[in-house]
Amino acid sequence: MSDVAALNNLVEKHNALKKEIGKIIVGQTEVIDQILLSIYTGGHSLLIGVPGLAKTLMVNTIAQALGLDFKRIQFTPDLMPSDILGSEVLDQARNFKFIKGPIFSNIILADEINRTPPKTQAALLEAMQERAVTIAGHQHKLALPYFVLATQNPIEQEGTYPLPEAQLDRFMFAIELKYPSIEEEIQVVKNTTSMASNQVVPQFSAKEIIEVQELVRRIPVPDNVVEYAVKLVNSTRPNLVSASDYVKQYVDWGAGPRASQNLILGAKANAAINGKYSPDIEDVQAVVKGILKHRIIKNYKAEAEGITEEAIIDKLL
Repeated sequence: MSDVAALNNLVEKHNALKKEIGKIIVGQTEVIDQILLSIYTGGHSLLIGVPGLAKTLMVNTIAQALGLDFKRIQFTPDLMPSDILGSEVLDQARNFKFIKGPIFSNIILADEINRTPPKTQAALLEAMQERAVTIAGHQHKLALPYFVLATQNPIEQEGTYPLPEAQLDRFMFAIELKYPSIEEEIQVVKNTTSMASNQVVPQFSAKEIIEVQELVRRIPVPDNVVEYAVKLVNSTRPNLVSASDYVKQYVDWGAGPRASQNLILGAKANAAINGKYSPDIEDVQAVVKGILKHRIIKNYKAEAEGITEEAIIDKLL
């Protein structure tokens, strides 16, 4: 199949996929789009939302619709790295045998990731970046495709361990879940308080998702679009001579090179699902908030004046 035919096929399959997810999840189209964009590009996502917004159900439904294995890890203060990665145990023949932990799956839901201490959070780092886990000096490869979808509750901050900047940077998107509209909530209540049950039909296989990721990377990008993305990321850095007064006034740290890479990958995937054969500046702008929001570190002045990361990004666009 040529790349053009493969892109046209992806548009159809993406629409069918969203239809399947829509059988279970009402609304939240923007959130679902961003999760799917991160999956098509091989990135990870951080879901930020209050309890009860169906974060777990959403990830489970997406995993089913993609035909992938799914495991949920509930992060707690007493969780140890070996509880996630697995550990070596002595078998009956007194030989060491590796028992795989829940991290060995295609989609991992790291539920309330900020509830666990940094050493356990860090256990995910190698898996997220290298797609492998090292136990007792042996490296174990994870099955591809591999995605971490972590959730955070923005209300509860007491007794939590905020993710360090280096770890936040590993997530391609920070996706904020908002409350549903009245119409959507009515539909949710009707769906969940009756005997009706919908079956999700898988639209992809693991092999097809890997092919989509390769296809997205092959999409050509004009030089002016790459330049726009890099200059946009560059403009978030307050310690540069070229930084604007606004950024110097309200930002402590800007985004790193990984943001530029993710902007281009996100723009490619966004162009692909909209039937375009090459991304333009509008595609970069479509994904910019989810990619930059968690990479811009505001200072106390921005905090005091109620200036959000979104407002800073809007100012830079």
